[in-house]
Amino acid sequence: MQMNDSIEIAAPRSVVWEALLSPDVLKDCVPGCQEMSGSAEEGLEATVVQKVGPVKATFKGGVTISDVVEGESLTLTGEGKGGAAGFAKGGARVTLADSGEGTLLSYEVDAKVGGKLAQLGSRIIDGFAKKMAAQFFTRFQEVVQGPADGDAETAEETGAEPAKKGWIKRMISN
Repeated sequence: MQMNDSIEIAAPRSVVWEALLSPDVLKDCVPGCQEMSGSAEEGLEATVVQKVGPVKATFKGGVTISDVVEGESLTLTGEGKGGAAGFAKGGARVTLADSGEGTLLSYEVDAKVGGKLAQLGSRIIDGFAKKMAAQFFTRFQEVVQGPADGDAETAEETGAEPAKKGWIKRMISN
């Protein structure tokens, strides 16, 4: 299964680049990620719990970052084993470019599954993979740039808890 898309992030390219290399940011963005440890240079270990159709599994595996062109592009590659459920592996080629509003992040994703998961059929798997990629990059955008200004005002008006600061704002305020 292959797909590609791009998103606009209201942050400088250097900030987006730093976030792509941060295990904390990646943990926050991977749907179902329970834990992530390691470093971008040496590789990351992750535990992810996901339900695909009727199959729920805990995947333990690694994430490597390769093909790095500082500040411009990299490849995230992950592989996890989910016991009897099977395995999942895939990669995302990510490129960054300056844009009028900040940074344009483009990605090409390729995903494969095996075992019980593969028996679910390509329609279910393709839909799930697209949803996971979209959730990851949407969450990445939210974590890096923070909530829209209107979100904080709406929270104040309704008495709700304000949304968390964006990654860059948390880094600056610490």
